[in-house]
Amino acid sequence: MKWTDSLDIAIELSETHPDVDPTRINFVDLRDWVLALPEFDDDPKHCGEKILEAIQQAWIDEVE
Repeated sequence: MKWTDSLDIAIELSETHPDVDPTRINFVDLRDWVLALPEFDDDPKHCGEKILEAIQQAWIDEVE
């Protein structure tokens, strides 16, 4: 997975952290959790606030 795979990342995060409310996660934790996903393989430097917002929104949508 790459940073642009926001839906796939969101699905993995919802499965990995089922008890987390994605509306309450901070971007530092979100970034760390994405980097820790086994299927994730992208440069950590390519991440920005807009990418994290997209991942967070996809996670919120996935939970709802």
